[in-house]
Formats: sequence, C-alpha cells, structure tokens
Amino acid sequence: MPKAPRGERLVITLLGRRNVGKSSLINAITGQNIAIVSEYPGTTTDPVDKHYELLPLGPVTFYDTAGLDDVGELGQMRVKATRKILFRTDIALLVTDEKGLTRYEKDIIKELQEMEIPFILIFNKIDKGEVKTCDLDYCRANNIKFVKVSAKETKGIDELKEAIISLAPQYYKKEPVLVGDLIKGGDIVILVVPIDLAAPKGRLILPQVQVLRDILDNDAIGIVVKERELEEVLRNLQKKPALVITDSQVVLKVAGDVPPDVKFTTFSILFARYKGDLDILVEGAYTIDKLKDGDKVLIAEACSHHIQADDIGRVKIPRWLTQYTGKDLEFDVASGHDFPEDLEKYRLVIHCGGCMITSMEMKRRIKECKRRGVPITNYGVTISKLHGVLERVIKPFYWEKEEVFYE
Repeated sequence: MPKAPRGERLVITLLGRRNVGKSSLINAITGQNIAIVSEYPGTTTDPVDKHYELLPLGPVTFYDTAGLDDVGELGQMRVKATRKILFRTDIALLVTDEKGLTRYEKDIIKELQEMEIPFILIFNKIDKGEVKTCDLDYCRANNIKFVKVSAKETKGIDELKEAIISLAPQYYKKEPVLVGDLIKGGDIVILVVPIDLAAPKGRLILPQVQVLRDILDNDAIGIVVKERELEEVLRNLQKKPALVITDSQVVLKVAGDVPPDVKFTTFSILFARYKGDLDILVEGAYTIDKLKDGDKVLIAEACSHHIQADDIGRVKIPRWLTQYTGKDLEFDVASGHDFPEDLEKYRLVIHCGGCMITSMEMKRRIKECKRRGVPITNYGVTISKLHGVLERVIKPFYWEKEEVFYE
C-alpha cells in the first residue's frame, strides 16, 4: 500500500533524559516493538523516525531522540541533533520518570514555549511510585498539560493518545484546502506539466499528484497536458476551463496561451498557500527589486535530490535573478532539514514549495525569517515575479476581492 507523503504526516517528537522510557513509550502507543528498548542509558543516539496510523488523525511520524542529558562531545552532538528536530515538530512529548522534573526538563519546556510548539509532559514509570506533588504544582502553575503513564504496564496510554489528538493542529483535524475552494463539481481544470530533465521517470511529481487528486475529490474534471499541447486543448474544449494550473518553469509560455478571462495560477503558488503563507511569500518577492551588488540570497530546498544540469533552485533561479536585477549576487544553498541559524546575513530567502515537509515546519521557517527581519518567498512566486506574471497568477485567490498587489 502506498505510504502517506512525509510532508502530510503529523510529526510527534519524544524528548527526555536518557533512560526515562521514550522508546518504551513509542512501543506502548503503537502496540508494536518498533523502537529498541534497553536498560542501559543512551541506547537511542541519532533521532530515529517511526511511522504509525493514529486515528482519527491519520498517518503520523514519531521521532525517538537521544537523551537531553547525554554526556561527552559526542553526546552534545546528539543533543544538538535532537534540538534540530524541534524545527519540524508539530507536537512534543516531554518524558520524565520517577525522578520528576530536573533542570533538563525545565530548560526544554522554556525552549518549547519560545518556539510555540505544543507539548505534553509525560510522567512515566508511575508503577515505581507517585508523581511528586511539587512537580504537579509546577505544571498547574505554568498551565502545562501533563499525563501520568506506565509504558511498562501500558497504564494511561489511552489518555495520552486522547491528549495528543486534542493538541494536534487544526490542519490535521480537517481537510486542508489545496484547490477545492477555487472550483466546483463539473468544472474543467487543466494541469500543465512539462517533461524536462528534472522530471522523475514514469511518474508525476508529488505536488502534481496532490492537486490532481484534490480536483477529483471535488468532482471536477482534470486534464493533464504538456505545455506544447495546451493551445490545442484550449481550442478544442466546448466550454471554458475554470482554472489552469502550470508548472512555474513554463509560466511565461502558458500565460500567453491562456485567455485573460480564465483563472490561471501555478502549482507553487497553490503550495505557498497550502503549506505556508501566501501573503508573506508574495510580499517577499518584491524584495527582488531592492537587491544590490553583493547581497546574499539563500536557496532553501526541503529535500535532497539528484542535481540536474538545469536544476531549478541551483541553476535556473540564480541565473534568472541575476539577469532580472543586473546585480552581482551571492547564492547559498541549504538542503533538506538544515535551515541556517545565521539568517541575518541573507537579504532574501527563496524556498522551494515545501511538498516534502509539513505545513508546521514550513510555517515555522517563514516565522523564523520574519523574526529575523529577512524577507522570504518561494520558487514559484519568484519565477512568476521575474517573468512579469505574478499579479495574474495570484489573482484567483483574490478573485472576489479588490485587487491586492504589493509595493
């Protein structure tokens, strides 16, 4: 059976000191022995992901992490790796044992609160004794949600699951809107999909598949064409399409083929709204007009992939940006889940569509850029801006409103 896309899974990260029972807790929640359990501290080193179907939320990913009190130089590297996982975390489960709350728990609680990551404090190993009154008072005084469990005896596990479900972001409790609010049953939607060197063999890329599925779920008619066939398809249709969605790389050609009275956007613009914040990403694109010689631009890719000769992020966008601005710009690339801590040195961040990361992680990256005063946009918004069609491709989202453009 096909797995749910990684970017659509709720990410739940287990944190805590060594040997508090994080791995045992994952096994108790899932009812499977999917995490290695040992009586020796430090069995879990680097963060390990485990997939599970947590109903009614659906597919989730549990991250089993190293102990917050890991020692030595290698131990500190493990702790640093654990903290990096927080950037992609939707819900944190902070686990302690019969020792109760120590400085490690209180430090990470402060960090979680600063990052605005919802969390549950779990008092594990209640089979060994009662939870300290002072710890319960601390939770109540600081409005901290807590659950008392015994992973060994599976006590309190159902209550913990209910707490996780109640804490899940609204995004996971209802179907998020990708394209469904732009169309209705019976509408014709044309998807323009170029087949270039970067296209995977024998399949469409994930954003194209997700958009097509959403079209079908809304009882609309999806037509998939390459850019060369678009004009012929439009000419032969008996009724006007409700929407045309194109890959950003051919947006200029498609803009010339699509009649002005037909709604028109890109996959990347759809995902800017679906995973991030369209207004902020559009606003960020207008920083392009203010770039100067020597400015640093960060190209942020959420996944690692084989780099092609015409790679969109590493080759095409830097070339187009340099041609558009006429400036001598410097480009850095951050790939995968690594997101630079020294964002202030960048004049602009250009992010990919984020199809392989969760909405929460994408929004957290946007928020971090905003906090540091660094404008952020994404690939598709950038390309549309550079080709002079940005106002047109964002218009479907403001169709019923006054014109919304940015200075």
